[in-house]
Amino acid sequence: MLPLLLTYLVDIIKRQRMIILALMKLVILLTQNSRMPQLIAPDNLNYQKLKVDELPLIEKVEKLDYHLLLQTHFEKTGKVLQPIQRRNGVKINLDLNTTCPRCNAPSDYLYANNGPKGQCNCKVCDALFSPKNHFSKEAILKCPHCTHPLEKVKDRNGFDVYKCKRADCPYYLRRLQGLTAEEKDLFEKQPHQFKMHYLFRQFNIVFEPISKDSIIQPKVKLANIHCSPYTLGLILTYYVNYGLSARKTAALMYDVHNVKITGQTILNYASSASVVLKPFLENYPYELSDQFCGDETYIRVSGRWNYLFFFFDAVKKIILSSYVSPNRDTESAIYALREVFKKMGTVPEDLTFIVDGNPIYLLAQHYYAQHGVPFDVKQVIGLTNNDPVSAEYRPLKQIIERLNRTFKGNYRATTGFGSHQGSVSFVTLFCVYFNFLRPHSALEKKVPVLIPELDKLPNMPGKWTKLISLSQDWLMDQTP
Repeated sequence: MLPLLLTYLVDIIKRQRMIILALMKLVILLTQNSRMPQLIAPDNLNYQKLKVDELPLIEKVEKLDYHLLLQTHFEKTGKVLQPIQRRNGVKINLDLNTTCPRCNAPSDYLYANNGPKGQCNCKVCDALFSPKNHFSKEAILKCPHCTHPLEKVKDRNGFDVYKCKRADCPYYLRRLQGLTAEEKDLFEKQPHQFKMHYLFRQFNIVFEPISKDSIIQPKVKLANIHCSPYTLGLILTYYVNYGLSARKTAALMYDVHNVKITGQTILNYASSASVVLKPFLENYPYELSDQFCGDETYIRVSGRWNYLFFFFDAVKKIILSSYVSPNRDTESAIYALREVFKKMGTVPEDLTFIVDGNPIYLLAQHYYAQHGVPFDVKQVIGLTNNDPVSAEYRPLKQIIERLNRTFKGNYRATTGFGSHQGSVSFVTLFCVYFNFLRPHSALEKKVPVLIPELDKLPNMPGKWTKLISLSQDWLMDQTP
């Protein structure tokens, strides 16, 4: 009897497996033919070790005024420097509109120094130049190891790559000597896989001065909403603090508080509140420590994976940056760090950021070094401590990973966002809650940023309402 029963059960399990496989194929087929936006898997990038070389030597090009040079020549010699008298029949490659790039002298004072080959000589300042000559530039970039001028070799998205091509450059020779026997054999066969010469990346991203964000008017003004301020605070408490979806928040408001409201209205209220609270969050005078860490995590926007860049004060437990971007690139890292610098005011000399092995942070460090904002970057690579830097700074990396998990706990109920603005609104409200309203176990159950006006209030809806009021008062003070 028992063998027959086992045979019968195994047959049922096989039939169930066939049904499950058929249903899975049907779901895949329906998903492929669906008009809904397809979810693209996040990039699983295998980061290569990026070496960012030191900054190049910059030689400023001296600019002269040919009027002053002509006047000086007359004062010294008592004679006027005459224009060039050209010989008839001599072919030259000189445009009449050409001027000296060094002193701006007109073509009347310019020699065709080597005939039709294009090199010119200025009679006023004695400069030799051509259309590609360094006098046409504001500055000359030189290799810091051999002082040889760098050549532009590549145009990348957001930056240009300059290279020292000199074969006897000490840096190049030192890199060659450091190769192992296997690497030398590979270098002879495939030299393009090695970056042995000195490289410099000049970013063309416009560096704007750090200033306060412009005030954007929300689509729905909080003064015109059809509910009391306390009800708004209650909605934000459920939606943000407890990570409920808009639909569950609407159901809870009706089932418990008998307030009839739709999920879309809750999203509109959240968006309006985030616009009011964002300037207060970004410009609050935070008291910061000297330990900062950063990382990026995934969020879904319009069916695609976007990236949320967090930078965090590991001691004070304050979120300093929360930049949402569709790309995980250097430009996004630059803007995320810019939010941190806005909150610092004066950048400390020993500033260090702890990040993962993503090379975009090294490139962002190089960008800010070019603009006079130096800082150090420590990269914790992998899950095991294979190098001294990872062993020393992994606790800070784990702190930012815990922040990511806390955010995902609140984000999970949303199942993604329908627009970029919706994602920014939710992230802003989460940061406001985390910095000003959420007690932290590492701070003895105190909130990271203590505001006396909030500490006196008895419940969370009242604190949300007061926080919105404080932000509105701050906005009024900034309005001329």
